[in-house]
Order: sequence, then C-alpha cells, then structure tokens
Amino acid sequence: AAPAMADAAKAAQQAEKRLGVKIRGVRLSAAGFMVDLRYRVLDAAKAAPLLDRKVQPYLQDSRGARLGVPASPKVGQLRSTRRGGEILMDRDYSMLFGNPGRYLKPGSKITLVVGEQKIENLIVE
Repeated sequence: AAPAMADAAKAAQQAEKRLGVKIRGVRLSAAGFMVDLRYRVLDAAKAAPLLDRKVQPYLQDSRGARLGVPASPKVGQLRSTRRGGEILMDRDYSMLFGNPGRYLKPGSKITLVVGEQKIENLIVE
C-alpha cells in the first residue's frame, strides 16, 4: 500500500500546483455508474479552467479509456461551473463523470485531464 500512498500524495501535490485545488475525493456514485470528483479551490486563477463550461474535463485510465462529464438537456453538464459568478475559496465543488458498464472500480488509478493540465494517479475510492 505504500507505493499507492506515495502516488496519491504526488497526485495531491500536482492538483495543488497545476490546478490550484485540493482533491477531496474520487468516489463511485449512482450504483457505480458515475464517478464523483470533489475538490476545494485553493487558487481561483489556477482553478478557473475546472469551472469553465468551454473546457471539457475527462478521466483517463491506464488502458486509455476516456470518461467524460455527461450533459443532460434540462440540467446541462453534471459539474460545478462559474456561471458568471466568482470562484469561492472555502467551498467544495464537484464534477460527475459517466462510468458506463461500471468500467472503473474501487482502486482504479485514473488521470484527470483539464485542458492542458493532467493530474495523474488519482485513486477511485
């Protein structure tokens, strides 16, 4: 378990340095058909792409599968966005990614891709 912990610590450092966020958790949700990513903003300027509706974040696993944020006609994308408001520092934000066929399982190692930034070695809880 030690290497996984080291990878998780590295992922946390990458998230803070590159995206200005602290990853609060990556968990399966909706009976395993969704992946719920929660994060807290530490640096609003760096975190802006995460909350920009034009940027399409996705999760990628080691086998190259890409899981995106689904959008429903009524609700829109299943993620927090700015909608013209300011980014709040003391608040948790979330993003839901589709997990068709329950592809990702607890313990799956994934990479969060947001524009040019990648946060590697996140572990699904």
